[in-house]
Amino acid sequence: MERVYFISGIDTGVGKTIATGMMGRFLRQQGIGAVTVKLVQTGCHGFSEDLELHRKLMGLSPLPEDQSGLTFPQTFDFPASPHLAAAREGRQVDCAAIAQAVKTVSQGYPVTLVEGAGGLAVPLTEDLLTVDFAAAQGWPVVLVCSGKLGSLNHALLSLEALRHRGMALAGLVYNYCPEADPCIDQDTPRMLQKVLQREWKGAPLVRLGKVDPSAPETTPMPDFRPLFSL
Repeated sequence: MERVYFISGIDTGVGKTIATGMMGRFLRQQGIGAVTVKLVQTGCHGFSEDLELHRKLMGLSPLPEDQSGLTFPQTFDFPASPHLAAAREGRQVDCAAIAQAVKTVSQGYPVTLVEGAGGLAVPLTEDLLTVDFAAAQGWPVVLVCSGKLGSLNHALLSLEALRHRGMALAGLVYNYCPEADPCIDQDTPRMLQKVLQREWKGAPLVRLGKVDPSAPETTPMPDFRPLFSL
């Protein structure tokens, strides 16, 4: 049975795209034919820049699903929240089209990683938050965190949003890029693991070192297996 995971972050610029690409790379190294999808891409014209980075990190050329646009079903030029980027073009985010695209793509792969735009509470439309769309699909969440200032607060609020909606948490990815104060980078994962142990039945936290997108093979690959119950 194909499995779909939603990759979100505690904020924009936290490293979701890097984490998604590296998870895809890892799964393929394990012999699992994973694919990635970009839920909505803003600030981009034509091919999704985030999806392009996924493929680079995964060591893949564009897939047939990329060439047909299935893996990036909604793109908008203006770099903003999807609801605003769409409105500036006289359009609205077509959530039904996104859901159908993910369903179609996932039928051909055992694992599909769907990267969101920004954080969980980013509005897709005037009336629908990203987190509520993901909850309606029943996708378990991988939440990408970091040690940038304010990140612990954002991470705990994001976990609370998932809990409030009864969503499944596959686990956290702690991203060490951008670099944070070493003291924060030491304490934040400790605090997050404590919360996971107490409130999320010990859901895993995987630490991802700084990745060079031009040479992802130089980054020691973390063991992402606990996120996917492998």
